[in-house]
Amino acid sequence: MIAAMEEIIRYDTSSDDGPLLFGRVLDGEGGGRVVSWDEARAWQAGSPGEMLWVHLRCTDPTVAEWLEEDLGIPAPTVKMLTSEETRPRAFRESGALAATLRGINFNPGAEPEDMVSMQLWCDGSRLVTLRREPLQTPRATLAEIDGGEGPADAGAIVTSLVEHMIARMSQSIIDMNDRIDKLEIADPDEDAEAMLAKIAAIRRNCLALKRHMSPQHEALERIAHDAPHWFEEHDRREIAETIDRLRRYLDDLDISKESALVLQDDLRGRAAAHSERTSYLLTIVAAIFLPLGFVTGLLGINVGGMPGMEDPDAFWIVAGLCVAIFAMQVALFLRWKWL
Repeated sequence: MIAAMEEIIRYDTSSDDGPLLFGRVLDGEGGGRVVSWDEARAWQAGSPGEMLWVHLRCTDPTVAEWLEEDLGIPAPTVKMLTSEETRPRAFRESGALAATLRGINFNPGAEPEDMVSMQLWCDGSRLVTLRREPLQTPRATLAEIDGGEGPADAGAIVTSLVEHMIARMSQSIIDMNDRIDKLEIADPDEDAEAMLAKIAAIRRNCLALKRHMSPQHEALERIAHDAPHWFEEHDRREIAETIDRLRRYLDDLDISKESALVLQDDLRGRAAAHSERTSYLLTIVAAIFLPLGFVTGLLGINVGGMPGMEDPDAFWIVAGLCVAIFAMQVALFLRWKWL
């Protein structure tokens, strides 16, 4: 699994063909043929059902120029597609759809909350997707196309990208739930501080994921309700299913966050109870020995006239008095239910 991820990332960062990471011309039947960057720039729709999909590295300075001059995309939209602004959003512009979406970062060394953005623009015959960091979602859809079982039109390919992006979020949520389950059955007395640190990390992950995924929910709603005419009815239904799945993931995040909070409160409550019991026992011990210390301290002062200094039985009398005081205190504490 790790080796496969590293291979995807290695392939995705190749720079042999300018800003182009990969390009395909879909044949309208689930397959597609490979195109180079030069072919993509000069491509014109041929047979019915054909469409172009290029996945680009948006950091390349030639990308913005191509989008604005060759594709005729307005400058504000080009700026959105190539900027570092990653908040999810989607809007329709004449007959085109533009969007910024976020996916879970599964790159080595990354945390789940380190989301990776993908910008897309589609007019029904051309689809342009852009990214800054390696992203696996487009590769999943590309594998379907290369296998001859991919999406056949623009709406279907946008839907496929969204579905793969949302589906990958489930694994991160499942992993967090598994970590919470393991912490719930662990012995809190072994290393409570380490457990509290792990729970705090889980809560931070939940908050970060929800902060990023909530705007994505709004963006998908916008695609479903305000997509261009080439976005067909069955594509809208599939997007609606994906929105429902995302909503369930958001609910799962809330549950995970609440479970982590309950577990954290339980650990802190146990620690506080243990501390209070220790303080209580120390108070009882101090209360028991306070009068005994007073008696022995009083009889231990080095002044004349102390009774019993010449009596050989005085020590045993004092010891008996201390035992009697101790027994009386224990009896009173038991009666008052202090012990």
